[in-house]
Amino acid sequence: METNKRPDSMARINTPELAQAFIDEQVAALRAQVGDKKVLLALSGGVDSSVVAALLIKAVGKQLECVHVNHGLMRKGESEQVVEVFRNQLGANLIYVDAVDRFLTRLEGVSDPEQKRKIIGAEFIRVFEEEARKLEGIKFLGQGTIYPDILESQDGVKAHHNVGGLPDDLKFNLVEPLRLLFKDEVRQVGAALGLPDSMVYRQPFPGPGLGVRCLGAITRDRLEALREADAIVREEMEAANVGAWQYFAVVPDMRATGVRDSVRAYEWPAIIRAINTVDVMTAEVPELDWALLKRMTDRITHEVPGICRVCYDLTPKPVGTVEWE
Repeated sequence: METNKRPDSMARINTPELAQAFIDEQVAALRAQVGDKKVLLALSGGVDSSVVAALLIKAVGKQLECVHVNHGLMRKGESEQVVEVFRNQLGANLIYVDAVDRFLTRLEGVSDPEQKRKIIGAEFIRVFEEEARKLEGIKFLGQGTIYPDILESQDGVKAHHNVGGLPDDLKFNLVEPLRLLFKDEVRQVGAALGLPDSMVYRQPFPGPGLGVRCLGAITRDRLEALREADAIVREEMEAANVGAWQYFAVVPDMRATGVRDSVRAYEWPAIIRAINTVDVMTAEVPELDWALLKRMTDRITHEVPGICRVCYDLTPKPVGTVEWE
């Protein structure tokens, strides 16, 4: 009988040995639950869905059907990594859906952040439903629900099902092997399953992706500039071994005057955001090394077409939220 209450006696999974014991236990439980039926999983490339996918591949192999929807709002290289790891390395049944044009067309001219979130969420469910209807014999839906999701949904903070909103005639039984684990335990399990560090220790990334970091109405050229600037920020912060909890770039829908090759340039600013936090309720801004800030600025302004200024966001939470939108 599945329970949504973590037993008091359950040891914290904080070693490779405990992670392996959990994997062995879950593989047996998943085989018993799924039998010879098929499981459908929306594989975003995030930590939770990736660990669920790796667990299910180990347990039921080709009975798992993974669907990765590229909505065009992923960070640089992320969709490619999902295909490389799951299809090429783990041999998963992976359906890759290139929905970039579809999402960006729906988002044209929409500047309100909540409206953007709703469009992205609703469109994702529509694409996922279309793919689900093409598949035969699916009886289970795999989900990356973890224990904080369950606790928060009990407290009324948020609805916890990742792919809620599927129509009534697509009712699947849920498979949620991580539902009693905390995030640090999920990472331990992911490492023990052999997933790459860049996936296991991936930074928190909002569901709407770069959609809420390309501020205002999203345009393809500004979204591309954001993707490149963000990649530079992450690359330089990692190379400098800055132990910040999260760091990224945002590009607002405004222009600033610059000079490029002695000619006036009217281009976008990029804003670097970095925070340290324990519980995300409050967050501090780290004092980055001046040379690092200058290096990021130099690279972004010279390597990214369309960006002529770089700013560093000094605002803690409160009063600023982690994300800009």
